[in-house]
Amino acid sequence: MKLNSTDHILKIVAIGPESTGKSTLCTELALHFSTHWCQEYAREYLINNGTNYSYEDLLLIAKGQLALEEKALIELSIHHSKNDSTKQPILFIDTDMYVMKVWSEFVFDQCDPWILNQISERKYDGYLLCKHDLPWTKDELREYPEVEKRASLYNYYKDILINQQTPWFEVTGSETERTQQAINWVDKLRKSFQ
Repeated sequence: MKLNSTDHILKIVAIGPESTGKSTLCTELALHFSTHWCQEYAREYLINNGTNYSYEDLLLIAKGQLALEEKALIELSIHHSKNDSTKQPILFIDTDMYVMKVWSEFVFDQCDPWILNQISERKYDGYLLCKHDLPWTKDELREYPEVEKRASLYNYYKDILINQQTPWFEVTGSETERTQQAINWVDKLRKSFQ
């Protein structure tokens, strides 16, 4: 089932260092806008395969992430068509190939060309950059509690966004503040597509 050209699905990606509220933000935005969101595949992969990952694993994770994204786009397209909504559909995405590039280069000082090609080929409509001003929360998959490393990763993401053409917005503060900031920005972005 295909959307009409006027029903282009807005794809908005949350990126930033670990433990900056990306998943929470996507969940809250999907609830607010009554839509879907695409989870981060890396968590599932590392839980199933262990945290002792290799450079090669990151390519598998990248491919798994894009497969999840494609599945979410199809599901949203079907849902939107069945509900005959007049509002433009939005898909919130936790993680994209920029995240895979940063992860690859930060840990292994290199990035697979397939990931780089996907960055140039895939198009998104907006980015939400999650600042590292939330307290770091430990879990079995997170690697960088150090303030300096989190700041370094954040600056890496910010530099990428500054040097590309897709609109982006930095979310900061508490989870509630981030959600409201993002809602306001997404509303403005959505109007620019009408």
